[in-house]
Amino acid sequence: MNIRILLLSTLASVPCVVATGQAQTIEPVDNPLDIREWLVPWENSRPRDPYVAKDGRVWFVGQRSHYVANLDPESGEFNRYDLDQGTGPHNLLVDDNYDIWYAGNLAGHIGLLDPDTGRITKIGMPERSARDPHTLTFDSKGDIWFTVQQGNFVGKLAVTEHEVQLIKVPTGRSRPYGITVDSQDVPWAVEFGSNKLLRVDPESMTVEEIALPDEDSRPRRLVITSDDKLWYGDYARGYLGRYDPDSGEFSEWPMPSGADSRPYGMAVDRNDKIWIVETGVSPNRFVGFDTVEAGFVSAAEIPSGGGTVRHMDYFAPAGEVWFGTDTNYIGRAKVH
Repeated sequence: MNIRILLLSTLASVPCVVATGQAQTIEPVDNPLDIREWLVPWENSRPRDPYVAKDGRVWFVGQRSHYVANLDPESGEFNRYDLDQGTGPHNLLVDDNYDIWYAGNLAGHIGLLDPDTGRITKIGMPERSARDPHTLTFDSKGDIWFTVQQGNFVGKLAVTEHEVQLIKVPTGRSRPYGITVDSQDVPWAVEFGSNKLLRVDPESMTVEEIALPDEDSRPRRLVITSDDKLWYGDYARGYLGRYDPDSGEFSEWPMPSGADSRPYGMAVDRNDKIWIVETGVSPNRFVGFDTVEAGFVSAAEIPSGGGTVRHMDYFAPAGEVWFGTDTNYIGRAKVH
């Protein structure tokens, strides 16, 4: 296994233009979306971050109970693979070979699970301070980009070579969190400990930080629409924000539940609608935003209450958004 660490980081001063969006106001509505939940059979295990494989099976991790598991939505059957105690899995991906990649958040590694044999390969971090791999995302080549929240890194895992590269984020205690890749294979992330977006140059492995207009902003997750505009949830202020990398312009829309909405889990569908969960209200509310009309178009309470919905996955073939809840459910919303 090859590992290396890069400290070639740059802090860029990026000019921006700020605009405030005027979103339409919506009132609470009763189940405008088809939301279904499956109770996970392992109590209080914090099932989270589901990822739908190409065969429709839904994979997820149990953060508190240290497992990887899957759900067959047709039969309702669950299957579980136990990890070492203390692994604290945080997130996972499923590749085209049906290998399962998970973030060992408490154990400082990225794991590779072969579901046929149960064999697990652990790929350690090259720096001890990178102790908590957080969120993983694929690029078009199948390599994995990831954040390291408390360690303050962004990383890349070359899946064939099992080679890890780390880039230290210039802002201290920035808490790199949600991460995704645009159409040009450029990774973008948000800094939950600051008011910044983060862009990685995949060739030079350098970092550019872009400050949001409000110093009190704390972005937690982000998605990218087909025009390569970035959309993020401002967890602290209760806004949905958009950043246009071409113009440097920011736009913001207040969430329907206001300053206490705590927008967290996000997904974008094939029609460029944004789906985001307000976790500061109980029950959590699953909210839709039309990026063409620039308005909120639907809202639905999560039947189990949700507790907190932390991450979501859009499964395009079925038009579904999948999520896990702190109330111990795996959920599905049919969005079109």
